[in-house]
Amino acid sequence: MEMSRRAVLTATAALPVAARAGAPKKLPDRSAFDVEGTYLDSGTMHPPARGARAAVADYFARRGTAADYPIHAVEERVKERFARLVGASPAELAFVQSTTAGEQMVIDALDLPRAGGRIVTDTLHFFGSFYLYEELARRGMDVAWLRPRDGRIAIEDYERAITPGTRLVSLSLVSTYNGFEHDLKRVCEIAHARGALVYADIIHAAGAVPIDLHGSGVDFAATASYKWLMGDFGIGFLYARADRMDRLTRKRFGYYGLARFTPHVYPFDPPGDTVADVAARDDAEGMFAMGTRSHAGIVQLDWSLGYLLDLGVDRLTAWRQPLLDRLRVGLEAKGYSVATPPGCRAPLMTCVLADARAKLGERLTNAGVRITLSKNRFRVCPSMFNGEQDIDRLLDALPRA
Repeated sequence: MEMSRRAVLTATAALPVAARAGAPKKLPDRSAFDVEGTYLDSGTMHPPARGARAAVADYFARRGTAADYPIHAVEERVKERFARLVGASPAELAFVQSTTAGEQMVIDALDLPRAGGRIVTDTLHFFGSFYLYEELARRGMDVAWLRPRDGRIAIEDYERAITPGTRLVSLSLVSTYNGFEHDLKRVCEIAHARGALVYADIIHAAGAVPIDLHGSGVDFAATASYKWLMGDFGIGFLYARADRMDRLTRKRFGYYGLARFTPHVYPFDPPGDTVADVAARDDAEGMFAMGTRSHAGIVQLDWSLGYLLDLGVDRLTAWRQPLLDRLRVGLEAKGYSVATPPGCRAPLMTCVLADARAKLGERLTNAGVRITLSKNRFRVCPSMFNGEQDIDRLLDALPRA
């Protein structure tokens, strides 16, 4: 079923130049992106880099030809690159459609809600997961919701809420709402001491802030790739700690999860007592993989992850902090209520404003500025191609609150 390591390395060596990235000498890096106007909405959807677009174009040009793209080699390399980025091993990673899909797979593999017990989560978690945990509560789980104080979830609230019988703690490492970042290692220490496992949504952390999944002790994590990984919709990663696999129940049985497949039904097949002899892989892919995934998205990720690794997330985080400080000072000077706690390092700053979309939408569009506009709040998400002038253009376009 799987390519040999030699075949993977041979195919990888033959990858086109377009699939290789290099770090910019200085930031902001405007030359790597085609961005119109003042784009400060990368936390919703990051613009693709020119190099990534060229890699995808090359993939489509070669797909199905005699020079077919070595996609299996690319998949292996993408896993290796993402593993390095987040402090994991490739065997602990499975490709998934989205963060939500990964989170649901963890719930299923833990046999919830049938197994019962307590789940602890908080309201700074992704709002799309509210439905999941409210439904699990309706089906008999004891679900505890923690609420923020001053934009943060206090670690002592987790200490009180994670009681004996807690099966799972579920959180967003960086909140999509206001950019608050949990002390994931401390949450895991508390949870593990009381027999609970921890899941982290890392969609606003991976590629945005330094992550060490092994160092944190987290049991499961998931992300899509269209935000700070500079990928596309329909492809992401699910992480499952290697030493937690024996605590999971296999709920999915897909072709991509197989290590061995020998049919006994086609001409010239070897005889057998079954229609096929199969054996599942013993890694995360074996537990969670299903069918086909976005090859074009994986090719795009190959370039983007190489770029991020060459750039260095530590370097990116340090460079970006003065921009966030400038943004906060400017927003507060105009009278806006900043919901992001001071000291947050993620590239995400949220303000609470009644009727924000109605009040700001047309004004920002006319100024050529794009941010995340919601009904009663707005969010600013600068990336590596933004500079001080982008922050200033936004502040100039915003009226006084």
